[in-house]
Amino acid sequence: MNTFLSGVAVLLSTLALVCSGYTAYQVFTLQQTLNSTRTASNILPIPAPIPAVPTAETPTATLAPSPVTAPATTATTSTFSPGQFVQPAFGNKANVELLSVKRIKDPGTGNRDVVNVQIRVRRVATDGVVGSDIISIGSTTARNPDTSETYKAVSFERSTGTVSLFQLRANSSADAYVWLRIPEGVNNLDIFVPDTAAFQSVPISN
Repeated sequence: MNTFLSGVAVLLSTLALVCSGYTAYQVFTLQQTLNSTRTASNILPIPAPIPAVPTAETPTATLAPSPVTAPATTATTSTFSPGQFVQPAFGNKANVELLSVKRIKDPGTGNRDVVNVQIRVRRVATDGVVGSDIISIGSTTARNPDTSETYKAVSFERSTGTVSLFQLRANSSADAYVWLRIPEGVNNLDIFVPDTAAFQSVPISN
């Protein structure tokens, strides 16, 4: 009887040991599966590199050089400085100054045989000026210093007419002009303003 019970006990112990081993194996297998899953979840897939999209280079604008316009050149003209041609008038009652002597085109014929003479009359005297002290700008004449040929005004209407010293206050001035008929090719003039000392060898500007 005791031997039977001992055999049963051994058999039960063996079964228990087998069950324990099987259970331990199942637990180990489950643990390995969990570890594998956890490791796989921790490893992130490396994204494939995004292929670079070639970008078109922005063309650099090339500025064409601006055309350089050369300044217009003018022919050298004869000129004189302010105050170079000043003469007394009516003794010392006034001064007459030539402002410019310039050749222009006759608007009627289109010929360049007219010289425009710009004049400034300044009263100097403070007293002694009378009503008859009048300079007739329209009666101005000229002479060619090389040939002694004389020239007259185009017309009285192509001038300021007259300048009265009596109507000017002391040290005040009045500007006037006269057109003279001067042939082309004449470059210098002797100019004669009435009641005024002569202006000699005055250059004509073009």
